[in-house]
Amino acid sequence: MGGNKGWEKIRLNTTSHSKNISRVLVLQGGISEEKEVSDATAYSCIEALKEIKLDVEAVSINSTNIYKLAEVIKNTKPDVIFNALHGGIGEDGTIQGFFETLKIPYTHSGVLSSAMAMDKFISKKIFKSYGLPVIDDVLLIGENQLNRIPFAPPFVIKPNNGGSSVGVHFIKSEEQIEEFRRFVSDQDRKYLLEKYIPGRELTVGVLNGRPLTVTDIVTDDWYNYDAKYKSGGSEHIVPADIPQEIFDLCINYAVKAHYSLGCRGVTRSDFRWNEKNGKEGLYILELNTQPGMTRTSLIPEQAKYVDLDLQNLCLELIKDASINK
Repeated sequence: MGGNKGWEKIRLNTTSHSKNISRVLVLQGGISEEKEVSDATAYSCIEALKEIKLDVEAVSINSTNIYKLAEVIKNTKPDVIFNALHGGIGEDGTIQGFFETLKIPYTHSGVLSSAMAMDKFISKKIFKSYGLPVIDDVLLIGENQLNRIPFAPPFVIKPNNGGSSVGVHFIKSEEQIEEFRRFVSDQDRKYLLEKYIPGRELTVGVLNGRPLTVTDIVTDDWYNYDAKYKSGGSEHIVPADIPQEIFDLCINYAVKAHYSLGCRGVTRSDFRWNEKNGKEGLYILELNTQPGMTRTSLIPEQAKYVDLDLQNLCLELIKDASINK
């Protein structure tokens, strides 16, 4: 184990701006539970874009001004919209459809890709049709569905259309099922229940169709919101110190997942690996079309490993911005 597994570092053409792009409008904030993550991504990307001499403006979206977004875009006249929103309408195809209507090029994935990736149940069905290994699951609609769980704890229950591990519950006992039942009794949302797979959390970034590398995420417990975003919550080993066969499978699966949903720009595919079972213990969990982009986030860390700093990472996304995705 060890080393970069012979993975050739990518060299992207980042020496000049393209398509006469000079003005960029960054959208941040939003009305989802992931607003703080969006703001952190936006601050880092705005700084990086300014460092490469682009004219950057930012708009923080909230429940009041979202209805005036068309007017803001009209007044700003951006060449490209950099979508730094996370979760909710910023990631599920809604805002992407708005950009398509206005015919303004935007970063990251398009309407359908975003919608499919945001729906974990649907995206897993697509992954499975492409031969990717997925964990057994059940879609829960309403608290009564908890009476028909086909397997015993431990298992994980997560919002079917959420992100950043917000609202994820690790159920270890029958008693915790009752606790979760009380939690969802007044909630109108779908949850995905998955068998718990012990082992390691691995992740792979894909940029414009090309894989970056594999990261091994080390935590004291499981990779929840605090482990992702609080200082010292987790350790990222880049590249992952895992067998070559597993490394290559992660890369292959991530690229296949990216293309299976028709994604654009950057995506991050997350995996669970039970090393006791070798390659049969590797599963893809989900694909994220709007991964975090702070300087310490997983994608910028992987990009740095392949000699791509945050400025040029953002520039690659800007250059790929388009409509009709």
